Amino acid sequence: MSAGLDESLLDMYRAAGLSERVLALGEAAEAQCKARFAEIDAIAEYNQMKVLNALREHRIGEAHLSPSTGYGYNDIGRDALEAVYASVFGTEDALVRAQLVSGTHALTVALFGNLRPGDEILSPVGKPYDTLDEVIGIRPQRGSLREYGVSYRQADLKEDGSFDFDAIRDSINEKTRLVEIQRSKGYAARKTLSVAEIAELIRFVKSVKPDVICMVDNCYGEFVERREPSEFGADLLVGSLIKNPGGGLAPIGGYIAGKRELIENAAYRLTAPGLGKELGASLGVTRQFFQGLFLAPTVTASAEKGAIFAAQLYQNLGFPVNPRAEELRHDIIQSVDLKSPEALSAFCIGIQAASPVDSFVKPEAWDMPGYEEPVIMAAGTFVSGASIELSADGPMRSPYTAYFQGGLTYAHAKIGVLMSLQKLADAGLV
Repeated sequence: MSAGLDESLLDMYRAAGLSERVLALGEAAEAQCKARFAEIDAIAEYNQMKVLNALREHRIGEAHLSPSTGYGYNDIGRDALEAVYASVFGTEDALVRAQLVSGTHALTVALFGNLRPGDEILSPVGKPYDTLDEVIGIRPQRGSLREYGVSYRQADLKEDGSFDFDAIRDSINEKTRLVEIQRSKGYAARKTLSVAEIAELIRFVKSVKPDVICMVDNCYGEFVERREPSEFGADLLVGSLIKNPGGGLAPIGGYIAGKRELIENAAYRLTAPGLGKELGASLGVTRQFFQGLFLAPTVTASAEKGAIFAAQLYQNLGFPVNPRAEELRHDIIQSVDLKSPEALSAFCIGIQAASPVDSFVKPEAWDMPGYEEPVIMAAGTFVSGASIELSADGPMRSPYTAYFQGGLTYAHAKIGVLMSLQKLADAGLV
């Protein structure tokens, strides 16, 4: 036992409450992950070159890191950052703003900017993430797209998780203006979509209706693969800066990348018609946005390694996990079916206890805005709610699945996973 750990590190683990049994299980799981870790490092190196080349191409200098205030006219740093994002994602233009307060807000701006009364949204991968329910109007809410005369339709995936192309074809009609493709699983049991699968789906949709807008919710997926959906026909790509592309440094923000006209439409929604991208002061966050993007490939790789370690550890113990440790990954999220509310709570308590901020806090389920059931969330993060940092959450509904993600370093992600298992062991649940 503990052949790979020196005595001083063992002493610190023991002082943190980790038992010999949990440490032994962790060592065995980590040994099984080494080959996958090497593959992830190779992807991170590729993406690091991609980001570095974009920064060099646009000749980013110290002047670009300076803040702006007020209206933000002539903010050269903000404009250069958006050009860099467009280069990284292979798009015509991008909108990268602190005024986009979350991934859901960025999606909302993209939707409202490019849809008009009488249009219809199609989700060809089942119901989108819970926080979009009230944006779209699946659950009635004031100010939803439904109130503005935009309708919604969805085609569910088949039982095996594949696309139901017949149902998708039947769902596309003269009103279909935008197809919303959610890359990550969210709180659903389905698998996360690969870039290749998204490319196949976009090709099919465009073959049925060439002028439809294909928008990809890219949250949690950036830099996990070498290529992004925007390189394979996605007209809009949307995400949050407190997830992968912010690299753990962005304190707020979101991005929308895609075709120039569609970005302009979104910018008119974010600010005002006729003003668009010309306004929006950077308020001193430009440096964090640039540096976070620079770090994003390696930070994402650390989070992905943590997810693989979690999958290996828990599947060794017989828990259903998605994806399994040996499977290829397309986002940083790892789900573990814990089967009981007590186990889900213990898992999240362990993640919180391993956090650098608020480690002394005990998370409890509560009615979070935008969610149908109470949600328990562990997020002792430097940036509030940043899920590129070590975090875990899940709705209090069967099969009581924990969604684990993040870790600015692999070492921290590993410690958090071990602590989650320790809390289950302490409660007699494993």
